[in-house]
Amino acid sequence: MRIRKIGVVGAGTMGAGIAALAASAGIPVVLLDIPGEGDRGGPARKGLERIAKSKPAAFMDPARASLITTGNTEDDLGLLADCDWVVEAIIEQPGPKQALYARLEELLGDHALITTNTSGIPMSVLVEGRGESFRRRFLGTHFFNPPRYLRLLEIIPTPETSPEALAALTAFGERMLGKGVVLARDVPGFIANRIGVFGSVQTMRLMEEHDLTIDEVDLINGPLTGRPKSATFRTADLSGLDILKHVRGGLAEATGEDFTMPKWALDLVDQGRLGEKTGAGFYSKQGKQIQTLDWKTGEYAPQQKPEIPGVAEIAKKPLADRIRGVLQLEGKYGAFARAQFARAWHYALEKAPELAYDIVGVDRALEWGFAFEAGPFRQMDAVGLDLVRQTMAEEGLDEPELLTKAGDRFYSEDGRTFLAFDGSRQTLPEAEGVISLASVRRAGGVLEENDEAALLDLGDGVALLEFRSKMGTLGEGVLRMIRAAIEHVDRDGRAGLVISHDDPRAFSAGANLVATLTAAREGRWDELEQSVRFFQDTVTGLRKAPFPVVVAPFGLTLGGGAEITLHADRVQAHAETYVGLVETGVGLLPAGGGTKELLFRFTSELQPYEESDLFDGVRRAFGIIAMATTSASALEARKLGFLREADRVSMNRDHLIADAKLRVLDLAPGYAPPPPRTIPALGQRAIGNLRYGVWSLHEGGQISDHEVLIATEIARVLCGGEGAPRQVSEQDILDLEREGFLRLLGTEKTQERIEYTLKTGKPLRN
Repeated sequence: MRIRKIGVVGAGTMGAGIAALAASAGIPVVLLDIPGEGDRGGPARKGLERIAKSKPAAFMDPARASLITTGNTEDDLGLLADCDWVVEAIIEQPGPKQALYARLEELLGDHALITTNTSGIPMSVLVEGRGESFRRRFLGTHFFNPPRYLRLLEIIPTPETSPEALAALTAFGERMLGKGVVLARDVPGFIANRIGVFGSVQTMRLMEEHDLTIDEVDLINGPLTGRPKSATFRTADLSGLDILKHVRGGLAEATGEDFTMPKWALDLVDQGRLGEKTGAGFYSKQGKQIQTLDWKTGEYAPQQKPEIPGVAEIAKKPLADRIRGVLQLEGKYGAFARAQFARAWHYALEKAPELAYDIVGVDRALEWGFAFEAGPFRQMDAVGLDLVRQTMAEEGLDEPELLTKAGDRFYSEDGRTFLAFDGSRQTLPEAEGVISLASVRRAGGVLEENDEAALLDLGDGVALLEFRSKMGTLGEGVLRMIRAAIEHVDRDGRAGLVISHDDPRAFSAGANLVATLTAAREGRWDELEQSVRFFQDTVTGLRKAPFPVVVAPFGLTLGGGAEITLHADRVQAHAETYVGLVETGVGLLPAGGGTKELLFRFTSELQPYEESDLFDGVRRAFGIIAMATTSASALEARKLGFLREADRVSMNRDHLIADAKLRVLDLAPGYAPPPPRTIPALGQRAIGNLRYGVWSLHEGGQISDHEVLIATEIARVLCGGEGAPRQVSEQDILDLEREGFLRLLGTEKTQERIEYTLKTGKPLRN
């Protein structure tokens, strides 16, 4: 079935967030809430207004809010009549939910899916009194907050849910909403919350027992052990301590398990210190300073960066070595870590058959719901099951049956099979419309490779250029592989090339600034000039290739990564792609064709209109480059001009490479590269106009002397140099880019900016 319109009942944080996600995907939404006093539509409208102002942003494009129609459940329930899926996200009480379902059953068509976002009420209770058709179309859909950013969607079918309803909702959730779908059993807390809440409560208790601070715990429970930077306590602050207390209490009541939070944590809730939304929780922000709670006194003190002996030595190692290293830390830190991991692994082993349909679902729930680098079963495989058994035994825990069945591993070394709950080994099914680069590599699909990049065979005549450098940094190895890829694809007569990779963090954080700064300080200017020219020729060479090149960016796509994206025939971007020419932050200007490309793109858009002022295109490019503007999504990247109307967006990261491959195959028949372009350059007068705006900002104290210099160099490039207006080629602007880049690089203040950013990861305003 096709889901063309969605209804959401309940305009609280979760309901409005689900509505914003669906609208961001281009789906019309009806958002209803209870009638207000006087203004009967007020609660739903205010819910929408609140989510539109939320940070981080709930909408990928604020304009998509126009796809949402608001109303109230008494006067406007009829607006749901033509919806194909209605999500209920109202108060967590069976009575109101059941009353709503009775009304929906009479209103909705026989095809419409009905789901609840409950996390604690059994599905069997909710469908009491409903007819067979309703029951066959009813499921649980447990989103995580905020719905846009947290990938996990737990779907909970009932014994009566039809296979067709389950398949339709799973496909829509994955493809249209970009979710990682995990099937969960109808038990309290489902998978992620049940295991996650257990872990957070145990962490608080063990922190007390081993006398650690919140800062120390979050250091151990952050990226060091494969968890997000928010670790344990910052994550709780983001979720809300009141929510944690509510969920914990519900789980304790429903399961009979002990989820008791320490008194000092409960006191925070009673005092209204609920985390991010109240300005204080486990952490508090005082101006620009982050302060951390002293759980013993209830007072805050400046956040510390703990120096735990042994951590620095293991911090940059692979995950398996990091976890093993943490377990072997001396003193109270190692004791805390061993107790925490032993209890978490033991709980997952004991509860997995009750919560999930397989261990894969458990791992994915923690990876997608809480951004773990690896879920509990992948963690245990990584450190070795003998060490897992030893750690549990030292903590006085028995060996769960599932661990005994596993023998040496839960997953096969190649990742193709996994241990089923009955002890058999099952093949991990490959998702439809997904290309796994790991599978391509295992199958011998590597055509060429070096230390920084590789060329892979995706099949059907399509090759993929894969960055392997840290954060997709564009060093010499990557650039040489781009050139080798163009030659290889041309020589072999392949259909075309995709540029992407499967690192989850960033498509590309830009060029290698370490080598650039070193060469500048050593005065190797001829070498630098050749390096910039080589970079330009490589990036612009993508446009000249005799076959289609499709770039598939995701996450951070900055500097040189943005320039590669700008020179693709087509872009297939993940929805969460953050594109920006950010060179001004380090005192430079984009010199890999980025300045040139925005100028040509914006000017070409205006040229067909006689009454247009081409300076508008120059000014638009100048503003984006000078301000280092970065898109907050792929949809915003299109509005900024980094993406074109013909470029497409994949909501699900897993489908990105397969979608890009299809774009290549679509473009390949009869493909010819675009011809060289020329445009009118506006010259000295336009530079003067831009300089006036820059001078005004400087006089107002908004920019520094050096930023005036940077802006002037950008203006010179965009206007085709000083002098009279003239017709310029792409190469003319590239030459000006290169000259401006090198002039700025030769200044002391730009070198200071680069050095500061390399050390801190932050820009310097000097």
